Amino acid sequence: MSPDSEFVFELGVCGWAERNWPPDGEPDPDTAAIVARQLGTKHRRWDTVIIEADREALARRAHFGTRALDSDLLRVVRNAPESWTWYRDALPEPDFPWRYVREAVHRAAGRGIVETRRQNNRIELRRKWLYPNWVERIVAIENKPDLDASAARALAGQIERDVALALCDEVWVATASTEHSIEPVLLEDFPVEAGVLVVDTDDADEAASVAWHPRTLAADEAGTRITDRASGDESAATVEFADPDWKAEKRLAIAERAYERGWRSYVDTMRPDCRHFELRESGRTALPWCEAKGKHQSAAECAGSCPKFEPEPPAWRSRDWPIEGGPGKAIRRLLTDRRERQRPDAK
Repeated sequence: MSPDSEFVFELGVCGWAERNWPPDGEPDPDTAAIVARQLGTKHRRWDTVIIEADREALARRAHFGTRALDSDLLRVVRNAPESWTWYRDALPEPDFPWRYVREAVHRAAGRGIVETRRQNNRIELRRKWLYPNWVERIVAIENKPDLDASAARALAGQIERDVALALCDEVWVATASTEHSIEPVLLEDFPVEAGVLVVDTDDADEAASVAWHPRTLAADEAGTRITDRASGDESAATVEFADPDWKAEKRLAIAERAYERGWRSYVDTMRPDCRHFELRESGRTALPWCEAKGKHQSAAECAGSCPKFEPEPPAWRSRDWPIEGGPGKAIRRLLTDRRERQRPDAK
């Protein structure tokens, strides 16, 4: 399957998950699912990430804005005291110079998520809101619509590393449905801890079924990071141990990025201002479409360097009705509005 088809399949899985998660049971009314794509750590990036969040806590998270809080800002807002306190007394001792902490305090104040003042030539801070414990579970999905033998071997190694590290609570493999009585993915040598999801994104109802149920991983315990595997020996590997505190920090950072980006952020790296760029419904998901090429284009090929790229005529952007600012602006607004629906307002 071509890379652009994999991209379309990935967007289809994200759209399906946003509407139908969890796949094998009734949704909990107190739990919201935030879906994002292409997120992870420096060493591992997942195609689809689902953050299962407590709805009430998620609404309180909205006090801190729609932008992600990085690890430095999280250190500030999670430890900011109720009353005015010198920042070096309020925040935990870092393993790097305090000046970087001070910079983070100023950034947090600039974003309006803490209050600061200068008292006796010292910078004091206090919190505006208590940062909520909004993340319940993190689920990672690898999307492989067409699993040939070589792709399956490569993916099996990645899934093995995911299971060993247990940074997520569940790991899944999503693949396209076939006409076989037994889906070919079930015959591959994947770790038994990984779930298998069979999705038909071409179906109007976006049918999906669980072919193999995943096991819940020990995300709150120490994990094993497989750094190297001996060639030809499946039992020999070089490993490092990841302590629970490191994992907890990474999990929250991933959740914060997912909260900001969502899965429709693909438009940020494409060119909706091209006169050939459209959105077309596939099932119940709006997917990018290139009229010049007559297909769903991938994010990699939809750029200013594309030989088919043509900027919107200026006249399109000067009209006030029915599309203010041109079709490209309207597409961005539409995708932004749909992303905002997944983030409850602050209460």
